[in-house]
Amino acid sequence: MSIIPKLATSLNRRDEVPNQELAAEIVASNDDGAVKELVENLSSKHKGIRSDCIKVLYEIGNVEPKLIADHAAVFLTLLSSKDNRLQWGAMTALGCIAKVKPYEIFADLPRIIDASDKGSVITRDHCVNILISLASDHRYVDDAFAQLAKQLSTCPTNQLAMYAERAMPIVQAANRDIFVQILSSRLDEIEKETGRKRVEKVIKKVVGF
Repeated sequence: MSIIPKLATSLNRRDEVPNQELAAEIVASNDDGAVKELVENLSSKHKGIRSDCIKVLYEIGNVEPKLIADHAAVFLTLLSSKDNRLQWGAMTALGCIAKVKPYEIFADLPRIIDASDKGSVITRDHCVNILISLASDHRYVDDAFAQLAKQLSTCPTNQLAMYAERAMPIVQAANRDIFVQILSSRLDEIEKETGRKRVEKVIKKVVGF
């Protein structure tokens, strides 16, 4: 039985509850067939169906990334989609996959970075999550952190505190100085006091006082 009738759009719902419930149902039943159907419908002519399918897929990936991991190539292709919802949704899904198949995500890091540079703020947010995930793996830490440093150096100041807070757990002795240097150099750019204080707090925690 098709799962498309269970999507929010099919039910004429404007909220995401049906999509979240469907994702939970697919995870509980470990339903590979349902995942494949969702992936197939990412190319649907109906925008609402496409949007719901990517939503359900990354909700599945957030709980059980292995269920969507075999479809990484499809998500990578969607990074160049003109449909913004599909683009950042695909980046979100790739962030989930990075937790279980980091080598596949790392292999296509240039494409991911390019999509982030050209995409929306949400696309960049999830790209940063991917870089942080990769930087937690000793095999990819050097390259991933170098890319993360570039994002921290160039991102809008209203995103800087959030990125710094998320990155803090993966900072090591080898990259601590550059991390602190980048954040310190951007403090004067931050107009909102709350944002500046958040970044200052990260710096203090990282240097150990």
